[in-house]
Formats: sequence, structure tokens, C-alpha cells
Amino acid sequence: MGHEHARPAASRHHGNRHGRSERARQAVLEAADDLVAAKGFAGVTMELIASSAGVAKQTIYRWWSSKTDVLMDAFLQDAAQHLTPTDTGDLNRDLRVHLRQLADLLSHSDPGAVFKALIGHAQHDHTFAAAFRTRFLDEQRQRDRLLLDRAVQRGHLSADLDLAAELDQLVGPIYYRILVTGESVDADFTDHLVDGFFSRQPLLPPT
Repeated sequence: MGHEHARPAASRHHGNRHGRSERARQAVLEAADDLVAAKGFAGVTMELIASSAGVAKQTIYRWWSSKTDVLMDAFLQDAAQHLTPTDTGDLNRDLRVHLRQLADLLSHSDPGAVFKALIGHAQHDHTFAAAFRTRFLDEQRQRDRLLLDRAVQRGHLSADLDLAAELDQLVGPIYYRILVTGESVDADFTDHLVDGFFSRQPLLPPT
């Protein structure tokens, strides 16, 4: 009887410990976002992240080996949450919403500040650049393609469409303005990109 009671107690203890661990991890990721936005990449240290998150520095080092690893995980989590397009079946509307969300996140948010910092760091750290390219840029490219892939599957776009080239023309100008020119990436700009896409690739009539 006592043995039966002991097992749930141990399970509850493990669950609580896991819950505390996950809360601490989320606190670290959120602190990293905030600090980069406030202090810039160079002003952020593991010590500052630990202090801001209210955890011991050793706790952070159990999960990450450097601040770039923390920042990359923070940004990847934000990207997966906010940059996965919603598919309503209306490609015109869905593309407009997705490009606006992409532009807004990268240009007007704490995750956007982290993104720019990571891109800057990647210019002189080739090992990190390769990891960032694989873990974010490649993954985000797959997310950006989802709406086009599904439209092809539904017969709304031609199966012969060069999706890679069209995707470059849809999202490439957003990254260029954010990272190079600093020009506005407002809704008028992203809607113009969608208009250009449909002028090149009009939707096919329903069969």
C-alpha cells in the first residue's frame, strides 16, 4: 500500500521539477530577447542573461554553451510561433498576412533585434553562420513555401511553377530592406510584393 502511494508522489515531484526547469528555460529565452533589444549584441553577456532571468549562470550553461546559442534558440522559438503561415485556403489573403507578419517581426520586435544581431555575428563566425543557416534560414524557407506548395496541390497554381524563384521574389525584398537599405517594409510594400506575384502567376480557374 505504501509502495503504491510512493510512486505517484515521485511522479509529482518529477513533474514539478520539470515544470520549474521549463519555466527557467523560458525565462532565459525571454531575457535574452529583451537584453539584445535594449543593449545590442555586444552588450549582452551570459551573466546579464542569468541575472535578468533570475537563474544561476550554471543553469544556463547546462543548456547552452554561449550567448549566441541562447539567442539562436530564442529566435527559433519566436520564428516557429509567429512565422508559420495560417492557411485558410485563400492564397491572396494568406500571402498578404504572412508577409506582413514576417516584415513586422523582423523589423519592429525584440525577436527582430535578435535576428539582426545574429545575422551580424554570422558575418565573422563561419561555424555559427552555417548553424544559423541550417536552423533558421532553411527552416523558415520551408515555412514560407507552405502556402505556395499547398496552392499547387489544390490546383490553384501551376504545377510547373518555379517555387524557389517565386519565393525569392516574395520574401527576398523584405530581408534586403531590413538588413541592407533600412527602408520601410510596411503593409503597402508587402502587398505590392503579393500583387507582383499574382501578376506573374494568376490563380488557375477551379476545375
